[in-house]
Amino acid sequence: MGRPGQTCFWKRFTIHFSPFTIHCFMDIESVRQFCLSLPHADEKVQWGNDLLFRIGEKMFAVAALEPSHGVALSFKCTPEKFAELVEQEGIIPAPYMARHHWVGLERLGALPDRELKPLLKNAYQMVLEKLPKKVRASLVAPAKQGGKKS
Repeated sequence: MGRPGQTCFWKRFTIHFSPFTIHCFMDIESVRQFCLSLPHADEKVQWGNDLLFRIGEKMFAVAALEPSHGVALSFKCTPEKFAELVEQEGIIPAPYMARHHWVGLERLGALPDRELKPLLKNAYQMVLEKLPKKVRASLVAPAKQGGKKS
């Protein structure tokens, strides 16, 4: 099959082999592709080197393009999941955002993709549900045709 640390040929994930499981880990590009695949999600570079993933201009995840504060990826989660995740090695309360139940992955390999994707999707969903009704309605409303461009 391959060697430890070998990159999957179909994705930019790293496979770590053990006698029992095969884990694929996401890199920054696969995190980006996944987050942008969520309906109406967009991205924005802010604070010099952070890639924000947003819905309705509200952040649900932040990837560090050049990790300077020891966090490669941070995202929102429930208070219960926050308490569970920060007990794991390589996961810390996100700097500046921990009081809002954001966790920070010290490296992208702290969680395998099968665990990280549902957490990112949940972060997206939590932020979407907190958006004002008018903003949520504008996200699902079809664009008006023939109107003025701003």
